Amino acid sequence: MKVLVINCGSSSLKYQLFNMENQSVLAKGIVERIGLEGGMLRHQPADKDKVEISENIPNHKVAVKIMLDALLDSNHGVINTVSEISAVGHRVVHGAERFSGSVRINDEVINVLKECISIAPLHNPPNIIGIEAVKELLPDVPMVGVFDTAFHQTMPEFAYIYGVPYDLYKKHSIRRYGFHGTSHRYVSMRAAKFLNKPIEDLKIVTLHLGNGSSITAVKNGKSVDNSMGFTPLEGIVMGTRCGSIDPAIVPFLIEKEGISPEKINDYLNKKCGVLGISGISSDFRDIEEAAASGNKRAKLALDVFAYQAKKYIGSYAAAMNGLDAIVFTGGIGENSSNMRKMICENMEYFGIRIDDARNNIRGKEADISAEDSKTRVLVIPTNEELMIALDTVALI
Repeated sequence: MKVLVINCGSSSLKYQLFNMENQSVLAKGIVERIGLEGGMLRHQPADKDKVEISENIPNHKVAVKIMLDALLDSNHGVINTVSEISAVGHRVVHGAERFSGSVRINDEVINVLKECISIAPLHNPPNIIGIEAVKELLPDVPMVGVFDTAFHQTMPEFAYIYGVPYDLYKKHSIRRYGFHGTSHRYVSMRAAKFLNKPIEDLKIVTLHLGNGSSITAVKNGKSVDNSMGFTPLEGIVMGTRCGSIDPAIVPFLIEKEGISPEKINDYLNKKCGVLGISGISSDFRDIEEAAASGNKRAKLALDVFAYQAKKYIGSYAAAMNGLDAIVFTGGIGENSSNMRKMICENMEYFGIRIDDARNNIRGKEADISAEDSKTRVLVIPTNEELMIALDTVALI
């Protein structure tokens, strides 16, 4: 059985084709600059050379067709006919309160996703466009939607309700939703297997750290809190996102800096975070290099990031009344030994101690705990695409 996994952005389409008999990736790639000049397909078949094709890509339907043509190509393709694709799994960012798990996509589901656009205006529209493009080009292939928010639907009401009038929650669905759920679910399950313990017996904090970062409290296999909120803007400071700030800062910036109400959301999402603090970059590799060279603002950005992550670990340990393991994942979590060390320093009260030699790894599963660490510290590369493929197989 072959499953195609698609992640559609506003101007991009990422994909992976899995052979689910052994969970291997047959091919993966990305279609970039959809609707813009300089359209490009970057296609990587397994055991073959990478292919790059420049082409005009006016919309997502054309992007899906270009992707399918690459998968079918006689030189760099990996299938002979589209009938070999048994199902398509779509990453969908926001399912609001309507979906507590992955679902098979039909017209009713698509209509619900459209209803969610008001609370996910940046993410759901391209997800829907991708679904409709696949539906048109592969009308007989079943599709499954896997939601970033679904894993967090187990959060208790007292964890997701904001301090605004309850009527506004009922009227506009204003509440904490949490994001990166597919990643947090995958790495918490892998952590349980790694530790050889039932996930139902574990209290884990998972740290998905990248350009977008979120932290989750996973108690007995269920999400009970996540650092992101109504949108992915809340939580710890990120690459270009401000994270949690005093809400009064927003009208203050509008007045003092002349930023229009229409542009303030874009400003907080794209001009802030460690980019704004460091004044250098949103890429932590650039910031770490600058900090090592003595740049004080770069060091400050790293210190802010690590400090905020520490606070979430501590608060979630309190919320769960204990802590068995913390798990680092995402681009920073998997690859930055320096940031892992900064976060875990001075956490002995929670039984967290890492071994510097074990911590000197990148991008592979490892236990980096010191021998006397009561709380296990793990690095587990995330695999959201495989999680989507597995859910897709289960549903069809």
